[in-house]
Amino acid sequence: MKFGIIGSGMIARFHAEAINAMSNGTLVGVAGRSYEKSKALADEFGCQVYESMDALLSDPEIEIVTVATVSGAHLDPCIAAAKAKKHVICEKPLEVTTDRIDQIQAACAENGVTLAGIFNRRFYPAIQTFKKAVEANRFGKITMVEASIKWWRDQAYYESGAWRGTWELDGGGALMNQSIHTIDQLLYLCGDVKSVSANIACLAHEGIEVEDTAVAIVEFVNGARGVIHGSTACWSSTGHPAEVHVCGDQGSVFMADTAFRVWDFKESKPEDEQIKAEMMDGCAAGMGANDPNAIDFLGHQKNFEDVVNSIQKGKQPSVNGEEARKAVQLICAIYESAKNNGQRIEF
Repeated sequence: MKFGIIGSGMIARFHAEAINAMSNGTLVGVAGRSYEKSKALADEFGCQVYESMDALLSDPEIEIVTVATVSGAHLDPCIAAAKAKKHVICEKPLEVTTDRIDQIQAACAENGVTLAGIFNRRFYPAIQTFKKAVEANRFGKITMVEASIKWWRDQAYYESGAWRGTWELDGGGALMNQSIHTIDQLLYLCGDVKSVSANIACLAHEGIEVEDTAVAIVEFVNGARGVIHGSTACWSSTGHPAEVHVCGDQGSVFMADTAFRVWDFKESKPEDEQIKAEMMDGCAAGMGANDPNAIDFLGHQKNFEDVVNSIQKGKQPSVNGEEARKAVQLICAIYESAKNNGQRIEF
C-alpha cells in the first residue's frame, strides 16, 4: 500500500525508514510544517515533497497517512486524513487527552477508514512471548506488577523545541512522552485498570511545566496491584532499560526492553529452555533511555505491516484506536490524581 507522512522531524524519519523496509508498503511523499525539512527528508528517501498537508491528502495515490507531528498536534491532521478517506496511523500518544482521541476515532469511523496507533514495543518477540505466558495462565493468580522507566534527558533536550515540556503540546512529561510505551505494555499484559493514585514532580530540570518524575499505585480489575515509576531524571552512563515485571502465585517474569532478566515458573514447559537460551540477559543499556535517537525502526516496521495486513484482511489492527487510547486514559488519570494530592481515581 502507498504511504504519505505528515511531519518532518526525528519521528518522521523513523517512519520513513520503517516504510522503506516494509515488504507491503511504499513511501510516496512527505509534508511537514517546514518545507525545507520535508524536502530534505523526501530527498533522502527518494520520494515526493508536498507544499502542504492538504496537497499530500489530495494525492489519490496515497492510501495510508502516518502522523508524526508533535504529540499535542495530532488531532487536526488525523481528522483531515480521515475526511480525505486515508487510513490513519498516528504516532504515540494518539492524542494528549481522551476527548481528542474520541474525536479522531469518530472521524475515522464516520469516513470508513482504519485508525491505528503506534506502540512499536508491542511487536518485539519478547513481549509476544510474555503475552502468550499470560494468556496460558502460567502465572496463576497475578498479584504484583510493575512498569519501571528510569531514563535521562538533559536540559538541552527540553530546550531543543518550544513544545517540549509543555502541557499543551507535549501533553505531559516523563509519563506521556517517554514512559507511555512501557505503560502500554503493562496494560497489554495485565488488562484493565480499576483505580490509580499518584504523585508527580519536576526535580531535575528547569523551565518546563511538566513532570520529570512520577510514581503511581495501580489496582487492576483482575485484582493485581502494581506500581508505575517513570522518570527522565535518572542519570546513567549507558541508560537503564525500561522494565515490565509480572508476578503471580505460579511464576514471575521480568522483562528489560527486548529481553528477559527473569523467566521463572513453578511448572516448567519444554519451551522455557529455548526462551532462556535466546531471550535472556540482554539490554544492559537501555534502548533510547539516554538518547531518543538510539532506537531502531524494526518495531515501527512491524507495527505498520500489521496495519496493512489488517486493512487487506478487513479486520482491526492490533493497536487500533481503542487500544491506543488505554495508556493515555491511565496517564491522564495519574495526572488528575497527582493534581489532587494523590486522590484515588476510579475507572
